[in-house]
Amino acid sequence: MEFGYCHFPYELWPVNHYTLHEFNLLVKEVLSEQLEKSYWIVAEIGQINLHGNGHCYLELVEKDNNYVKAKSRGTIWANVYREIHPWFVSQTGTELKQGMKVLLNASFEFHEVYGVSLNIRDIDVNFTIGERERKKQETLQKLEAEGIMEMNHELELPIVVQHLAIISSETAAGYEDFMNQFENNPYHYQATLDLFPATMQGDTAPGSIIECLHQIHESEKDYEAIVLIRGGGSKMDLDCFDDYELCAHLAQFPIPVLTGIGHERDQSIADLVAHTRLKTPTSVAEFLISRMLTFESEINQWQEHIAQHTQELLYRQTEKISDLNFRWQLSTKQIVQRSNYQLEQMNHTIEHRPQSIINQSKTNLLHSEKLIEAYNPQNLLNKGYSITRVNGKALKNQKIKPGDELETQTATNRITSTINKIK
Repeated sequence: MEFGYCHFPYELWPVNHYTLHEFNLLVKEVLSEQLEKSYWIVAEIGQINLHGNGHCYLELVEKDNNYVKAKSRGTIWANVYREIHPWFVSQTGTELKQGMKVLLNASFEFHEVYGVSLNIRDIDVNFTIGERERKKQETLQKLEAEGIMEMNHELELPIVVQHLAIISSETAAGYEDFMNQFENNPYHYQATLDLFPATMQGDTAPGSIIECLHQIHESEKDYEAIVLIRGGGSKMDLDCFDDYELCAHLAQFPIPVLTGIGHERDQSIADLVAHTRLKTPTSVAEFLISRMLTFESEINQWQEHIAQHTQELLYRQTEKISDLNFRWQLSTKQIVQRSNYQLEQMNHTIEHRPQSIINQSKTNLLHSEKLIEAYNPQNLLNKGYSITRVNGKALKNQKIKPGDELETQTATNRITSTINKIK
């Protein structure tokens, strides 16, 4: 028997054979008998298409890294989609979308023309929420392990930011809200606001924002802060802000990052690694304006304090000068008075001193005359005293001997005598 192109006569065909249609019907029958009514299946949405007739068609895949190891078609019929879709959105905050991992309740369908597909009956919203949280926790743990969670927090944010880089979508309502709030502030504060346009949701958002960070870092301008803002959205629309690569860049960026991603209750990882997390773009603008107002208030308080302190200092110095002036005037007056008194005393002394000296001299002279008169030998002789001399000298303690001649003087006579005996 030769292989290749060969033609068997009809009469030689096997008796038990099937047409393809018959075989597919057989497979369908066997599978429907052997399989359960439905199964819970974990799969990733590879593609999704909502048809105009209300049916939702999906391509479901299972990946090992980037390798697709399984693939199947899935269908949510219009009547089921009308029930599943609103519930899913209300509970998860997002639409069914490409790249989302879901837990499906589906029955196995085999169509003789279209082949195998999954007839989706339900979607477990708790699995979707939990899967999102699991991924978030994995990213947080990785950032913590690398020790970069607090790096941006530790940067110093100037109290007055004058050069600001804004990462947002130019057409986003959040960007418009921020600009209106900042530029129309009642205090007329101004700053340099430079927009770096980026995609702010979806799978391309992390890469787009990272590219903006590179542009800011390479810019010649010295930006003092970065504002990352977008308008409100569903929780799942914000999943891009839980991306590891994006959050690692934000955490390690050398400029303080302020986030206003527009969700009230939940915090994204971008919020957690940023320097300051605020709820909305408007809140970011209010925060910056508030810091400027605080700075101006502090400056005004210091100005008032300095003015008051200066006024008090001037008052004290004026009082001190007045007191010194009063003391100077009083001291000068006293000096003049003392000087006048001393002059008067000197004048008085000058006027009366010569006469006093003359009088005193006269008194002294008279006293001297009296002393001279009192000690005059003649006066003593007149009183009956006499003076004895030996050898011409008054006799006092000299040694004398018999035969010496003595002369005795009285008031009226001089008597000469010779010593005969000495007792």
